[in-house]
Amino acid sequence: MDAMFSPSSRPTRPVHSTRPADDPAGTLASRFMQVRARTEALTAPLSAEDCQLQSMPDASPTKWHLAHLAWFFETFILERFEPGFTPFDAGFRVLFNSYYNGVGDKYPRPKRGLISRPRLDEVLAYRANVDARILALLAQRPHHAALQKLVTLGLHHEQQHQELLLTDIKHALSFNPSRPAYARQWPLAGISPQPLRWMGFEGGLLEHGFDPSCDSDFCFDNETPRHKVYIAPFEIGSRLVSNGEMMAFVEDGGYRRPELWLSMGWDWVQATGAAMPLYWQARADGGGYQNFTLQGLVQVDAHTPVCHLSYFEADAYARWTGARLPTEFEWELAARSAPVQGNFVESAAYHPIPQQQHLSGTPAQMFGDVWEWTQSNYNPYPGYKPWEGLVGEYNGKFMCNQFVLRGGSCATPLSHIRASYRNFFPPDAQWQFSGLRLARDPA
Repeated sequence: MDAMFSPSSRPTRPVHSTRPADDPAGTLASRFMQVRARTEALTAPLSAEDCQLQSMPDASPTKWHLAHLAWFFETFILERFEPGFTPFDAGFRVLFNSYYNGVGDKYPRPKRGLISRPRLDEVLAYRANVDARILALLAQRPHHAALQKLVTLGLHHEQQHQELLLTDIKHALSFNPSRPAYARQWPLAGISPQPLRWMGFEGGLLEHGFDPSCDSDFCFDNETPRHKVYIAPFEIGSRLVSNGEMMAFVEDGGYRRPELWLSMGWDWVQATGAAMPLYWQARADGGGYQNFTLQGLVQVDAHTPVCHLSYFEADAYARWTGARLPTEFEWELAARSAPVQGNFVESAAYHPIPQQQHLSGTPAQMFGDVWEWTQSNYNPYPGYKPWEGLVGEYNGKFMCNQFVLRGGSCATPLSHIRASYRNFFPPDAQWQFSGLRLARDPA
């Protein structure tokens, strides 16, 4: 396991990484071992009982995540490239298939918490078996381009599930009346409040999408092809919207004012009874708000970026301020001026932190802390083509009724993120570390 994540060696304050810690030797095999070990290290604070929990249909048990990630490498790589392939357990093909219709049958997603067998130790044995076989395959075919491409995809897929593992267990633990903590290192950071400033961009007819010259050596198919988009002049907030600013919205009756909400958003408020962000609760003594975090139940800090907002909430807040959400292309243009650094999962904070850096002509906190909702529908770029083969189901089939988020979060691995990265969720999703940054048209 990666020692960075062992309880005895976690830092007492977040660190701001500016480069990936993965793969120091520069080999795919070493990166494979590091990413796989980090996933299991993230489960170290959890009991076997914790790993069985499923708190809602959109979330999955930790044990299922661990098994599905082994299933991905076994199904898409070993089955294709390993001579004399034999599955570890033929029944796993159905149990741990997520959404790949081309592979075959799937166990119902809302019922994954009912999969008590295999046991957690058997799932870990499954992972160890697949690890050994993938490493052997990489040693046998060190220059096989298709194999390397799929293993690299598998590692980025695993990093996505590292974040899901944290958000899903947070949701599950929140139902426990004892408010158990995944990690204990509170408070995380303190700093005087940073005023919101508006930063202007001229826009123009500009190229957007994955740029191999500056992004990374990997991208998902939904980041391509690079293409030109016209952007009108705009202004964007110098930092993320804070808890304190969201408190003002709540206390001004923001959740009770239909004129601030999209029609579907108001229906969502009425149906759910939402009155404040997910995990918040008003203190009985009237002393502000508390919220449940992976550090346990804590006082809501006014200067920390607000998170766990649905698109509906982010859009309503923006309307209340007289501003709006940025488009994903405005966001990407602004992000190109900022370094890819911030509060990622390597910080071991597992929670957003207040703005640490003073402004230097570029917007702060563009990366890490919280995923930033944009007003852009998750649509294909002009000329988009999904990957060939079964992995072609990875992104393209979800391009309906979703909105784009950008920038990564405190649960995202640093080596997984880039300016062109497009995350996406339906507008009512709250359990991810999702927040917002304001934008507006010039006066």
